[in-house]
Amino acid sequence: MKEYLEIGIKLSIGLISLIFQMNLLGKSNLAPTSSLDQLQNFVLGGIIGGMIYNSQISVLQFFLVLIIWTFLVTLIKYLKENVSFVKKLIDGQPVILIKNGEVIVENCAKKGISASDLMFKLRASNVYDTRQVKRAIQEQNGQLTIILYGEELVRYPLITNGFVDEDMLETFEKDREWLDKELEKKNTELSNVYLGEYNNGNLYLSLYEKAKK
Repeated sequence: MKEYLEIGIKLSIGLISLIFQMNLLGKSNLAPTSSLDQLQNFVLGGIIGGMIYNSQISVLQFFLVLIIWTFLVTLIKYLKENVSFVKKLIDGQPVILIKNGEVIVENCAKKGISASDLMFKLRASNVYDTRQVKRAIQEQNGQLTIILYGEELVRYPLITNGFVDEDMLETFEKDREWLDKELEKKNTELSNVYLGEYNNGNLYLSLYEKAKK
């Protein structure tokens, strides 16, 4: 009976820890949106599943392991959102597969994307000719972002969480000098930008803190 009680306590602690981590990381479910999310799910599942039935691991040890893992997850999340190098190391970088209508074969080969796979992804987006594509970018999660010629009126993020998407900036034939001037006009800094969207030659910003007058 004591053994079942210990298992029940561990299970309860694991469930509470799971809910706490989801709220802490701002998730509504466990569906992974990045490689880091997938890794977190595997490790957390291994911790709970591997320790819950092991009588040699006490409830206190189990609880301490969950605390340490929650701390590490929170630390990694903070570093990823605030340190550019860590973000690139964890999430990787988007890769341009098509630029100005030309397929960059070298990048496709590095990502292991065959010609048939590339065309399948294009057809899935109702694109049947690579020459129509101004930019085709494979995102960190494997999805393909396609920008066609004449789509400049569509909004695309140039800045996310204070980080500039250099490839997207180049896509719209802009540079950092232009971006710095736009930020100066709006009396704000790059680190204060939560989201920066480009639309028809204009930059629209969502800020962490409103610019001071």
